[in-house]
Formats: sequence, C-alpha cells, structure tokens
Amino acid sequence: MTNAIFVHHSDSTRYQFGEQHPFSPFRIALTLDLLHAAGALQPDQMNSPSTMAVEELLALVHRADYINTVKQLSLESPAQEAAAAAGKYGLDTEDTPFFPGMHNAAATITAGSVHAAELVMSGQAVHAYHMAGGLHHAFPYRGAGFCVYNDAAVAIQYIRQNYGARVLYIDTDVHHGDGVQWSFYHDPDVCTYSIHETGKFLFPGTGFVHEKGADTGYGACYNIPMEPYTEDDSWLECFRSSVTKIAEAFKPDIIVSQHGCDAHAYDPLSHIHCSMRIYQEMPMIIHELAHKHTEGRWVALGGGGYDWWRVVPRAWSLVWLTMTDHPIVDRLIRHEDVPLPQAWLDKWSASSPDPLPASWLDDRSQLLPIPRRAEIESKNRQTVAIAIQDL
Repeated sequence: MTNAIFVHHSDSTRYQFGEQHPFSPFRIALTLDLLHAAGALQPDQMNSPSTMAVEELLALVHRADYINTVKQLSLESPAQEAAAAAGKYGLDTEDTPFFPGMHNAAATITAGSVHAAELVMSGQAVHAYHMAGGLHHAFPYRGAGFCVYNDAAVAIQYIRQNYGARVLYIDTDVHHGDGVQWSFYHDPDVCTYSIHETGKFLFPGTGFVHEKGADTGYGACYNIPMEPYTEDDSWLECFRSSVTKIAEAFKPDIIVSQHGCDAHAYDPLSHIHCSMRIYQEMPMIIHELAHKHTEGRWVALGGGGYDWWRVVPRAWSLVWLTMTDHPIVDRLIRHEDVPLPQAWLDKWSASSPDPLPASWLDDRSQLLPIPRRAEIESKNRQTVAIAIQDL
C-alpha cells in the first residue's frame, strides 16, 4: 500500500470563470511548481482519474435537471432557453457565471475527488490529496460561491454508497461549508464540521452553532464560527479543542478534509487575521486524528484562497508535506526558519504583485496587531463551548 497519492488531472485547470475572477486555476500551477522545486512531489506519487461515467457520480448528489442545464450552458453558444434558465440554477451571478466547457472542467474535478476517495477506501493508499477539489458551496440544484458541482459531497456519497463507511468531513475554509453540510444534514453517518468566519459578516451567511443536523442526523453537524480578526492562537485553540472531541465521539472510518486557505491575514475576501502557522498545524492535527481513529484513511481537498502568490502555494503544499511526512515539516515543528526554494522565488518574483515570502512560515511581526485580541479570544471560546456542549 502506498502512503500517499497526489491526484491531478490537467483538465481541472480549465475550471476558470474569467481572467479577472479570484478563483483562478493559476493557484494550482504555482503550488505544483513549488512542490516540484522543493523536491517534494515525484512523478510516481501522482495519479490521474478517469472521467468515465462521471455523470453517474454527479447524480449521487446533483439533480438531473441541474446537470443538464450545466451541460447546455457549457456550450460555446448556449441556446436562449438555457441562458434564460441560468439564474434559476445560480449560474448567472458575478461570483458563479457560466462559461464554455464548464461541465467538463467541473466534472473532471469531481472525478478527481471520487478517485482520491476510491484510492483510500480500496486500500491502494493510506492518504490521497486532490488539490483541485473542495468546491463546497454547490448545492444539488444550483451553483454558488465559485462552485458548480460539489465534488466533496459527491465523494462522500460515493464512500457511503460503495463502502458504508462513516465519514467525518472537516472544512477549514474561511467560508462555511454550506453545500456539504446541507447535503448530509439528515445523515447520522456523515459528520460535517466547519470552522470559518462567522456568517454574521461573511458569505454564505450560514454556519451558526445552532445548525446541528435534523431528524436522525441531529448531532452530526458542528459549526465553529470565528469572530472577525481572529488570530492564530485563538483559531488553533478552537480548532483543536473542538475537532478532537468530535472525532472521538463520532468514531469515523475515514476523514475527508477541505483546505481552503482564505483565513490568512493577506486574503482579500475575508476578515480573519491568521498567518501561515494555522496552515502548518491544521493538517498536522487532521493527520493525527486520521491515524488515531481511521487507520490513517484521509482524503484531502483544496478549496478557497485568493492571495494566489503569498498564501495559496505554501498552504496547499503544506498539506502534501504533512501527508508524506516530509523533512520540511519536522524542521517547522522545531521552529526552524525554513526558506522557500530559491528556484521558485527566482521564477515567480518578477510576476508577483507583492514581494514573495522568503520562508515557509510568516514573520508575524509583519502583520498588523489587533487591538481587541482578548475580547475576540473570549468570544471564540464561548462559541466553542456552545458548539460542543452535548459531547
């Protein structure tokens, strides 16, 4: 059995709403290049999914009329009737506009996440990472928040249908993982966990502590909404204290995690004030939980992250470095200042609109201090206490 497999298909980079849209596949190219420059990703560690029968996979979560509309809107010149229906399905907004080739690109991403799940559940790998995945805002009947098909929900449903396994879904994106939560809100065998900036101020406006599941699924849904301008210590304290208790109580057979990296202070679409430290430590915590509760079975997906240059490549790389027990991670644990590969910096520095960081982790002194720290930390602790009071 292989320890970890990196799942990637070149067609996933065609998932692009436009050159000026913040959800850019360029993030993937930058991250792959960083991993190669660090000597951390070898050809024999990579695996490409088949896209055969992908519509059968999509139908595990998405309605037939929605899939058909996505396909029609993916044509170079969609029929007038299809274009008129785009609004009904959430595909006419500035965030999530339809584009040529949309169905094939989004379906390829979904196939990649299902392939990662199959590699782990079939015993071919202990861990699998599909960096292009993590489109957690799509619903069975509509797209939203840059997401057309919900690859995470499809992969989870695939696991449930084919293996009957109990799935713990951990979402660390700064935006609430609403599409996944609502897809399994009534399912007691899928526990959804999301830590995010509170929906009082940030899209999608959901993910409050009272959202606990419904019917037999009540108690298998947990939300940890953080206050704006939360910093590293409070975010990590809340994450570790809650997710470890939830994993212990739920007893999953596999963990599926989403690693949006938009809670960083540099991210332009949120109000959280964390550094790269949380993107070093959260994968480590999830890795520990997998080996403690699921015999190591762990599927990781990408997600949001809109500072393409300074944040995303490092954060997404750290997931893979953690999965593979790379020596860089050991050095970071020892608090060494580990420089980024000079070849990567030389290649991209002239293109970046901001100076690229020299090291894997941030110099926190370069981030502006937050004056309400004690008040924010206290409020976050109260939120966690309420969220997990039944455990």
